Amino acid sequence: MPTRPYVIDQMISAKSIAARIEILAHEIEAEFRDTDKLIVVGLLRGSFVFIADIVRELDLPVEVDFLEASSYGNSTESSREVRILKDLRGAIEGRDVLVVEDIVDTGHTLSHVTHMLLSRNPARLKTCALLDKPERREVDFRADWTGFEIPDEFVVGYGIDFAQRNRNLPYIGKVRFTEE
Repeated sequence: MPTRPYVIDQMISAKSIAARIEILAHEIEAEFRDTDKLIVVGLLRGSFVFIADIVRELDLPVEVDFLEASSYGNSTESSREVRILKDLRGAIEGRDVLVVEDIVDTGHTLSHVTHMLLSRNPARLKTCALLDKPERREVDFRADWTGFEIPDEFVVGYGIDFAQRNRNLPYIGKVRFTEE
């Protein structure tokens, strides 16, 4: 439970997110148009809403799998130590893979996961992130597709949480701490 009171200011509306997902899906379809099956790997937990929406928009044969990586815990700051809490259930060797992330912040998590998955020899591996905070980057990593570039703000909603709260918001909002 958060220790300080806060409010959430809307940054990106549900309508804007839906419109951007439609565009991203078309671009991803073009990249993988020749695939016999695309394995879409969601990074839990923050990407679960995004992955559900993007998979529904893809006109491709897809299989969905999940990886859970953690570098935040209940904090607003990355620990920079990436831990894999849940690995994939299936093999990806020789397969087309799309890794879906909620937000690229320091870059440590997506960089770590991508390197780990590349060691498993997929045919192709691409990445898609809903949000990107380039100001915060500590690792030279850029997703192949990005929904929105945002400033260095702590955000919640659309699957993204603060201490396991606010995932259910249909929009992306900025957390603003208030006086007690």
